[in-house]
Amino acid sequence: MTGHIPGRVLCVGLATLDVLHRVPGFPAPNHKVTATRQDVAAGGPACNAAVTAAATGSAVTLLTALGDHPLARLIHQELAGFGITVRDCTPDRQLPPAVSAITVHERTGDRNIVSTDAGGVSARPPADLSALLAAADVVLIDGHHPDLARAAVRASAPVVFDAGRYRPHHDELLAAADVVICSGDYRLPGQEGRAETLAALREIVRTGAMTAGGEPVVYWDRELGTGEVAVSRVPVRDTLGAGDALHGAFASSVAARGWVTAELAEHLAWAVGVASVRVRYPGPRDWLRYAPSVTEKRQ
Repeated sequence: MTGHIPGRVLCVGLATLDVLHRVPGFPAPNHKVTATRQDVAAGGPACNAAVTAAATGSAVTLLTALGDHPLARLIHQELAGFGITVRDCTPDRQLPPAVSAITVHERTGDRNIVSTDAGGVSARPPADLSALLAAADVVLIDGHHPDLARAAVRASAPVVFDAGRYRPHHDELLAAADVVICSGDYRLPGQEGRAETLAALREIVRTGAMTAGGEPVVYWDRELGTGEVAVSRVPVRDTLGAGDALHGAFASSVAARGWVTAELAEHLAWAVGVASVRVRYPGPRDWLRYAPSVTEKRQ
């Protein structure tokens, strides 16, 4: 790709409605606390990654399950404002989408999240999935909606797997994805520590990376070996969605430049920089005005 034509990113997975409160301290059991700020926004790993990819310059389609409920329409409306094309696999579903209750500590940026995620939703791949996959320069999956993830991981375009909390169907996705990026909290069955999990993942995943908050990102490839990407020290105001921002930025970078394994560290470094911007600003969307453009990156 040349010029300023953006790469095309297909994000596949969860979209929720997030209700967020910033608090001076997390409440003790059976106690209440007054929030200093409230936000309502679309959320979920694939959805947040889609917003990041769009904000950094990519043309984005989100394949998810929302339905025809008033709360789902709020999500549709917000994503349309970012220029994101939403493909809903459950357009006739009348039940509300998952609503995530999120509390963010205003001093540390730490957060607590309660959500039903994709539980109870049966999302089947659309009839034109092959066309959606063929049109993408990169496909990002978050593992939610297993049938969608299993179908999307077979794309001919590079597939990036945002490995969140482990679920049994991850075994198939870990082995099939071109790149797997997970957090230091990710655990395979029977694994207790980060080092143990990292060693196990290296046996399963041919190309991957593991983040660790403000510590360096560890990456590996079976042919290139291992390495680290430094993380800048920045004031942390809000960690919600930082990993999602990293995944979306990584996908945007790959879509813009094309996937060459030797450039793994470069893609990760740019994505880490985007995530570092995200954590500096409170709220789900304030940071986007400072997000860098992937079109500038490749000049």
